[in-house]
This record gives sequence, C-alpha cells and structure tokens, in this order.
Amino acid sequence: MGNHTGEFAALATTLLWTVTALSFEQAAKRIGSLAVNILRLGLALVFFCILSLIRTGNLFPTNIGAHGWIWLSVSGIIGFVIGDYCLFSAYALIGSRIANLLMALAPPLATFFGWLIIGEKFSLRGLLGMSITLIGIIIVVLRRPGNKFNLHYSGKGLLFGLGAAAGQAIGLVFSKYGMQEADPFTSSQIRVISGTVGFVLLFSILNKWSLLKPAFSRPSTLGFISAGSFFGPFLGVSFSLMAIKYTTTGIASTIMALVPVLLIPPAIIFLKEKVTLRDVIGAVIAVCGVALFFI
Repeated sequence: MGNHTGEFAALATTLLWTVTALSFEQAAKRIGSLAVNILRLGLALVFFCILSLIRTGNLFPTNIGAHGWIWLSVSGIIGFVIGDYCLFSAYALIGSRIANLLMALAPPLATFFGWLIIGEKFSLRGLLGMSITLIGIIIVVLRRPGNKFNLHYSGKGLLFGLGAAAGQAIGLVFSKYGMQEADPFTSSQIRVISGTVGFVLLFSILNKWSLLKPAFSRPSTLGFISAGSFFGPFLGVSFSLMAIKYTTTGIASTIMALVPVLLIPPAIIFLKEKVTLRDVIGAVIAVCGVALFFI
C-alpha cells in the first residue's frame, strides 16, 4: 500500500460498509433493529475472539492500558449502542440509501465534536462544506408538491438518521483519542465488547429477549446478519480505525462518506428502488460538500 495505507483502508471501509448496509437493512425489516444490533455485535465478538486467539493466544486484549480500555469502551457505547441503534432504526424506516446519505453528516460533525471535546481545529471552510452537505441532503429528503415543502421520508426515520450521524461522529473522536498506538483490530474488539455489554443491559432492562426468537427460525435472516457482522463491525470498523490511524480523520471520513453514492446501483438492481435524478444529484452534492470540508 506504500504511503497510502490509510486511504486504501478508508476505501476498503467504504466497500465493506456498502455490503453491510444492504445486509442489515434486510435483516432489520424482518426482525427489527434491536434484535439485529445485539446479534450482529455478538457474532462480531466471536470473530474478534477467534482472531485474537490466533494472533496472541488470548481471547481478549491484554496489551492495552487503562486509557485505551476506558475511552474505547466509551466510544463503543456511543457508536454501537446509541449511534447504531439509531442507524438500524433508520434502515427499517427510510432504507439504507437515505440513512447513509444522512451519515454524510458524520465527518463534519466529527470535526465539530473534535473541536468541542479535544480542541481540534475548526475552519470557515468547514462551515461551507457542512452547508453544501446539508443542501444535498435536503434535496433528497424534501420534495415540493405544489407550493409547500413536505417530508418525503418518515420524519422519525430522518431523526434516527441524524442521531446515527452524531453517534458515529462522537464515537470516532473518542476512538482516535483512546486508540493512540493500539492495534486497530484490538481497538475494535474493545469497542465491540462494550457495545455488546451495553445491549445486553438494554435488553435485560427492557425485557426484550423474546425479540431474538424470530431470527433463529429464519435462516435467511441469520445469513444477512452474519454477512453484515463480518463485513461491518468486524472488518469495516477495524479498517475505519486503521484509516484514521494512518491518515488524517478528514481524508478518511471523506472517502468513507461515499457509501450513499455506492449504494445507488445496488438499490436499483437488487432492491428495485426508484432512484430519481434528483436523488443522485443530492447524493453527489452531499459527498462533494464533505470533500470540500476537508480540502
């Protein structure tokens, strides 16, 4: 990969997350977002434990200090439990393509929260990039019948999408702060551990364990969850941490923001969605806004 390890890792993340979005959308529509969340983290944790056992001889990380465990765990709770719960709820309500279009807000939000939480720089160019991104999103989610603007997609779904973007942004800031010199796969495993614990507590408090039953009676659903778990929280998240480790957060986030554009062809081919020229233009403008934000 030469001197472009981070860029290649970010590109790999984008491709992996495209597969993940399509897989989890199908699973969430069948059994609900809560069940998908805990099952995909549980499967991802199994993948990480097997990898850790092969690499180090231990099921769980033993070579990372308290600083890493604390902040990566916080990142896992925010990113997986809060952010991804919102994301999967958005998948079920507005579909993976629109949900991931809203996720284009994550990079500028990450920079904002980075400035707010750990003192990273925030420029006027960033405000311009954020504005262009918002324009792209508005083009897609708002339509104009007559003289009034109305929401074309579920308002609740759009709010979940915004919550997902904020969760990923804040989780990314804490991931970079906690990871430091740690291995990306080790860092991802800690995040998955905390996310799994968070969902186990949530399911116990809400008494939602019965939601898991339908998944085990539908092999196709388990297939979607297994594929999404492997390509998402196992490989995708690990490659995303590798990306921010070896290149700037801005460059990595810009490349990873291409997911909504990459989702358009499979949405047409496999999901038979009607994608208009307006949708395409909005997605391209949103991604261009993110790119401008980090130039």
